[in-house]
Amino acid sequence: MASIRRTLSPAYSDRQYTNGVGSFPFSVTSQSHKQPAGKNTSPLFAVTFLKRCSRKFWRRSLFRCFVFFLLGFLIGLTPFGHVDTGGASRSGHDFNFIEINPPHVNAQLADENSHNLEREESTIGIVSFGAETRTNKMSRFDYLPRKQLVVVTATYNRAMQAYFLNRLGQVLRLVQPPVLWVVVETKAASAETDELLRKTGVVYRHLVCAKNASSVKDRGVHQRNVALDHIRLHRLDGIVYFADDDNVYSLQLFESLREISRFGTWPVAMLAQSKNKALLEGPVCNGSQVIGWHTNEKSKKLRRFHVDMSGFAFNSTILWDPKKWHRPTCNPIMQLDTVKEGFQETTFIEQLVEDESQMEGMPPGCSKILNWHLHLDSRNLVYPKGWVLQKNLDAVVSLE
Repeated sequence: MASIRRTLSPAYSDRQYTNGVGSFPFSVTSQSHKQPAGKNTSPLFAVTFLKRCSRKFWRRSLFRCFVFFLLGFLIGLTPFGHVDTGGASRSGHDFNFIEINPPHVNAQLADENSHNLEREESTIGIVSFGAETRTNKMSRFDYLPRKQLVVVTATYNRAMQAYFLNRLGQVLRLVQPPVLWVVVETKAASAETDELLRKTGVVYRHLVCAKNASSVKDRGVHQRNVALDHIRLHRLDGIVYFADDDNVYSLQLFESLREISRFGTWPVAMLAQSKNKALLEGPVCNGSQVIGWHTNEKSKKLRRFHVDMSGFAFNSTILWDPKKWHRPTCNPIMQLDTVKEGFQETTFIEQLVEDESQMEGMPPGCSKILNWHLHLDSRNLVYPKGWVLQKNLDAVVSLE
């Protein structure tokens, strides 16, 4: 082992030590320094002394390293994940900590008519300050998602078709989602109608009624039946509303449709072209209870329910889940083309409800007119195909 040499000042060299060495125990004096007479200062003695000291030094160092290593290993195995706040409070120590528990989500059905009620309850754990403990909980809130609106529109190729569909599409675009627009055409799906539906930005399904019909009345009946079969086949859940493209609708009407549980109805303003005046057709309500009907046409007084086709809406589950509504499951619900004109509405509604007690007057009191049937369509009108001008119509006039 190499020796360690350190040159000491004369003040330290004259100091006497009890072990008989005239220098610092862990150093060797230089050869030029004179030691007092009678002392053993041979180099062999110094080397032997250093070896003994080095052994003791390394033994002590290794022992201390082992002790500290063992102590650190035991501390590392001690669990610190749980803190007993009660014990800390009793022992007089104050601990400030926050424990956050993950949120708990609880989903349940609100009632038999609403299947999508979700309830979320979140709790942010316990905050302890010394002996005081406070529990902060987020207030429980119920989230009721909006019901889907299934708006059925029967349309066909005519001069005002583009105008009517554009107008209705812009109204549906403003309605809060989810909204599904089911548009049914006759014979074939035209490219012009498809392009118009895509540009509205409303979620839609473009269907085709291939059944031939001689009159406009029968055409509309078959088109709506195609939409009803589509809803029944795909079990679409929502509120079904027959919105013809030639009617005028307020935005409030579509928002109030989501309040319907089974069947809702409201009065409709109709323009009588022959008498040049507006007529009301629909329910008379006491609150939300239907107690009578508005009617002005003698030919339709024999109807059971005096409702316009755009004056009612119903829950789609009536079509494909009859057990829920305690209905017989013999025949599917559909509109009839074998009845007289003006009786399609009442014969269809008779399949949905038994009487006025199962109806809901909307809005409460039936005091607002939310849509109008104006009969503005013009037949036998010449118009360019697709409302696109194929030729340059600018007139060229020669100047003389």
